[in-house]
Amino acid sequence: MGWKNFKNSRWYPVFTIFSSIYVLVLTAFAVWMIFFDTNSLRIHLELNREIEKLQKTQQFLKEEIAKDKKIIEQLSDPKELEKFAREQYYLKKKNEEIYLIEYEDSLKLKEQEDQ
Repeated sequence: MGWKNFKNSRWYPVFTIFSSIYVLVLTAFAVWMIFFDTNSLRIHLELNREIEKLQKTQQFLKEEIAKDKKIIEQLSDPKELEKFAREQYYLKKKNEEIYLIEYEDSLKLKEQEDQ
């Protein structure tokens, strides 16, 4: 296949496009930026995933802060504070006895967990 036959073939326009120095430089630049550069596409994708993860964590923590603020507002009332202390920490007043009542269902669950 000679040069004249190659010029007449259907692959000649494709060859001329890809043999252009501009296309070669542009292709090399694109490959460099996508795969090898410090700001490559892969790094950007990893950073985007980390940003999404941090945003989810931030949203979760904001919800937890809202819950805690609500609890703090409730505990500003002395009766609610006493109720919270009795329920959570089993605190009592002097000369007062506390009785913990466990239902049969909860006892069965504890026995199953022990096995």
